[in-house]
Amino acid sequence: MIKIDLTKENVITIKGHANFDDEGKDIVCASVSSIAITTINAIIEINKDAISYSDKKGEIILKILKEDEIVNKLINNMILLFEDLEKDYKNYIKIIRR
Repeated sequence: MIKIDLTKENVITIKGHANFDDEGKDIVCASVSSIAITTINAIIEINKDAISYSDKKGEIILKILKEDEIVNKLINNMILLFEDLEKDYKNYIKIIRR
């Protein structure tokens, strides 16, 4: 299962594997990765100092360092997309709010 941990300290941790299908064919993992990396790349393009992140095998940690209207919209959009996935694939993805 993929776990997405949203903290009040502006840290988003994405870890695990959905195990929806075989590696390379797992649409849930591909969707989560695509949403996260696209959001990270967009924020970096707009303001590279707004976030820091690490992308290790099986785990992405995103820290929001500087909030502004665009960064907030991109992060909120990412979370909404994750929530939609969670509704459709509740056995494979879980969002945890702290």
